Amino acid sequence: MKSTVFFATAKQAWLSDSETLPRKLDLILERLKIKDRVKNERVCIKMHLGGNVGYSTIHPVFVRRVVKAVLDGGGKPFVTDTAGAVATAYERGYTHETLGCPIYPIAGPDERHVYWKKRPYKNLEQWGLAGEIADATFLIDLAHVKGHPSCAYGGAIKNLALGAMIAATRGAIHDTVHFDPYWFPEKCSDPLMIEKIIASCPFGALVRDRDDARRIHLHTEPCNQCGRCLEVAPKGSLKIDPVNFRSFMEACAISTKLCLDTFDRDKTVFINVAIHMTAVCDCFGFTGPAILNDVGIFGSDDIVAVEQATLDALAPMKIIEENVPSVFELQPNAPHPLASLHGPLKNPYIVVEECEKLDLGRREYKLVDVLPYKDSRSKAGAPYVAASGL
Repeated sequence: MKSTVFFATAKQAWLSDSETLPRKLDLILERLKIKDRVKNERVCIKMHLGGNVGYSTIHPVFVRRVVKAVLDGGGKPFVTDTAGAVATAYERGYTHETLGCPIYPIAGPDERHVYWKKRPYKNLEQWGLAGEIADATFLIDLAHVKGHPSCAYGGAIKNLALGAMIAATRGAIHDTVHFDPYWFPEKCSDPLMIEKIIASCPFGALVRDRDDARRIHLHTEPCNQCGRCLEVAPKGSLKIDPVNFRSFMEACAISTKLCLDTFDRDKTVFINVAIHMTAVCDCFGFTGPAILNDVGIFGSDDIVAVEQATLDALAPMKIIEENVPSVFELQPNAPHPLASLHGPLKNPYIVVEECEKLDLGRREYKLVDVLPYKDSRSKAGAPYVAASGL
């Protein structure tokens, strides 16, 4: 059976607020029956509040509509994110007054409110699940869609996989990429050759290991798998291996499951806001130009389906190359536009596949447009609505 994903397009035919995304979000919330499901529930609205001078996170106008739907249904909502993001959220327009509910750090201001979950995976044994999320009785995963340097794409899964865990666990998830060896010093002991290998990367992805100068450390985030280093390195000394990139995405799937296992299946909702999609995640603390055109909003009770639907909607699109920071180099033959930006081994579908394997949802979905776009030019004499006050 296919999961239902509700969709609201960013396209607008008429100059009417009824066709704007905030109004269409209301329609998605209605179709998800939020008001009927949240009475007396302690509703965690997990989102990314950004940092520093970032302004492409989900606008308070959208968040307030989600909060209002919960309040109208008799729920007790709160917005949550990491302690650092919450501490400065007011600088980016997120306050109790603008959103209509409190904003709490996911594990308290000092990250002591945590539940440890045992699940061995590579360098990870224990996972620190944030207490405010685990203590909630209902979850709304409200995610901003964008690129991500570790897995090409960030949406609903990443919002929980990293955002629901304390800092130590987030760091350990990133470190999974170094668990499987990629540098073999016995194949290259010449210091000059090591320097040549490092210098061959135009993106600064290769450096000397800080603990052993005879070893090379690969920063997978800036690595787009162009292969220049492999042309210089002695055979067998360096690998750009899919396993290292895949490790991060497998860890994200496990982390997401540990988070969602604390909720009943009928008490989770997932919303992807696919507008002002930037090259990198909101953690960077700044906003660059959009590298994909706005698509709209996706909502579902199934996290796998909503991510699959979002990725499928982006798949035929072309990267807006004039908006791509010059530090990037688009790679051909990538499985997705965002993978062309970050490298073909960072296939954004992998984490969705892994979440399906963990029984978190289905990749098969039925897309339901809550307000289908109809070209106004097909109607003769379509009225032009003047701005109010003119």
